[in-house]
Amino acid sequence: MPSVKTVALVLFWAPGLGTSAASHIAKYNSDSLNGLLADSIQLTEQDIGDFSAIAFGDRAEAAATVSQREQHQRCRVFPGDDLWPWTEEWTRFNNSLDGALLRPTPAGAVCYPAHPAYDAAQCQFLLRDARSTRFWLDDSLTELAQWTQGSTCLATNETQAQGKNCTRGGFPEYVVNATTAKHVQIAVNFARNKGIRLVVKNTGHDFGGRSVGAGSLSIWLHHMKETQRLPSFSPGNYTGTAARFGTGVEAWEVSNFTAAHGGITVVAPGGNTVGGVGGWVGGGGHSVVTSTLGLGADQVLSLGVVTADGRYVTADPFTNPDLFFALRGGGGATYGIIISAVYKVHPPITLTTTSLSLTLSSASSPSIPATGAVVVRNADAFWTGVGLYYRFCGRVVEGSGGQGFSYIYPQADGGFRFTTTSTFLNRSRDEVSRIMQPLYTSLRQAGVLTAADADPTTRNSSIYGASRRGGTGDQPVNTRYRSRLLPRANWEDDARWTATMAAIRAATEAGYDENFYFHATLTSPTREVAGWPGADNAVNPAWRENLMHAMLMDVQPDNFTGQQARARDARMQRYTSLLRDVSPGAGAYINEADPGEPEWQQAFFGSNYARLLEVKRAWDPWQLFWAPTTVGSEGWAVEAVDGYPNSQNGRLCRSA
Repeated sequence: MPSVKTVALVLFWAPGLGTSAASHIAKYNSDSLNGLLADSIQLTEQDIGDFSAIAFGDRAEAAATVSQREQHQRCRVFPGDDLWPWTEEWTRFNNSLDGALLRPTPAGAVCYPAHPAYDAAQCQFLLRDARSTRFWLDDSLTELAQWTQGSTCLATNETQAQGKNCTRGGFPEYVVNATTAKHVQIAVNFARNKGIRLVVKNTGHDFGGRSVGAGSLSIWLHHMKETQRLPSFSPGNYTGTAARFGTGVEAWEVSNFTAAHGGITVVAPGGNTVGGVGGWVGGGGHSVVTSTLGLGADQVLSLGVVTADGRYVTADPFTNPDLFFALRGGGGATYGIIISAVYKVHPPITLTTTSLSLTLSSASSPSIPATGAVVVRNADAFWTGVGLYYRFCGRVVEGSGGQGFSYIYPQADGGFRFTTTSTFLNRSRDEVSRIMQPLYTSLRQAGVLTAADADPTTRNSSIYGASRRGGTGDQPVNTRYRSRLLPRANWEDDARWTATMAAIRAATEAGYDENFYFHATLTSPTREVAGWPGADNAVNPAWRENLMHAMLMDVQPDNFTGQQARARDARMQRYTSLLRDVSPGAGAYINEADPGEPEWQQAFFGSNYARLLEVKRAWDPWQLFWAPTTVGSEGWAVEAVDGYPNSQNGRLCRSA
């Protein structure tokens, strides 16, 4: 028997729902069934028949014994291995999925003259127009961070592509376009039983490498879009209206749902195309209303989940409570795959925003300031203004339940541009002006604003979730997050605050030469605002003490070699350490953090780690669900072939 197999199976491409699935959903919407259709279509023993490759697992047996294959299998089965499924087995697997199995070509292949998929016109579309469409979001392979895949098949101009190869790199080998729980169950069982690496992908908004993996089978949840309003839902201490969403629903679709129901409030991501269930909830999930209503993970009342044994289960405060605890904040792609979620529904909320912009520019070579920006000529005065805003805003988000949102960008003349938006909930324009006035007074007293500078204006108010949003945009980038959750203790002590601002300034000023910038959101998601059952979930305890989610947005060149990437990473670790040093014992937000974070168990999960590890071992004794820096992932590592730090372009193998 040869050791290398050629898979010649032709699999169809389905960018949307199949006809039968779409008609089922239409029936569900019109008939107002009790649950989502995707949850109700589940795998049965009759479906499995004699196809043992998709049979259910036994958690109790797996926890007590280790199979002979697992004892000797150092790595997950990889294409070309003797144990890699044959063509006939992939065909049967596809048939069990009713044709939902895909083997797509990386989208960027159209830009490489040496690749069979080369198409100059399509390449120009990717380079010029795709960013204003749904193309990248609706691509089954694309993760929006290029470096995690290994940057092996970038959409690039023909000149740069000449003489280069487009390879699959860290992209999955096969993709299951899942639209039902049954599809997810079959894929979970097949990957577990065949020893293949499994990854889970929704929208592709992942900057930690959790949605890609060389030689893997990917479960793509993107088309599980059902929504349902529950007029009365009363589990435990919650009584009122609720909303049920399929796991593929994005933030813009949540907003359209709430707008269609009179502007009710459901907490959702700020980015339009970020998934509103799945990994966002798994990491905690912050938003503009976090300081008043809590994190995304605090909103969940019930979950429909496929676990590592292939079973569909309900997780809520009374059914599988340990799983319910872990899935809300304990890290995505770890304990099970969420099929649907029931969320709290809140009354309509008014948002009122105001902005402030400062531009540091030299008199000899001035930058052109943004419209309405205050120009500051002295660096110390500029950073004094930044510090006054951050300290003021940190106190305001606690007292007024709002959010501060800011960037500090390097400018061409060696200066910086500081932009902020402050958002307040259920406050009138006059109230917001009164709240912000002490800040403007302080800026004038410090000489940052002059008598000639007008107070920043307060924008018109709007109802959160009452307007319809669009879902276009987004494209792959080479941005890498480095972040820290800075606690309120840093605001309460003058010496700690001085050290905090010194660290922010030093790290940000390094960005002028290193091509990165500073981004911060200020929120206060305490246990009190989390409510029930949010106060008892796996959210990183550092979030409950947080006032600023501070980020260094590292934009890496596309043409970096592995050696250059490693050198870059070492430098960025030094800059991020400045933020760690002023927040000992705090942490970082796993969804917007560096997968190379040192001591990540404490940084991402804090005191919850030991409890989460017990849940992981109980529900996934096979260690099927693996992703970098998730609970229990220490036992495995990717043997990357490109030298990129934390790249997923390589075999997944047991650690030494």
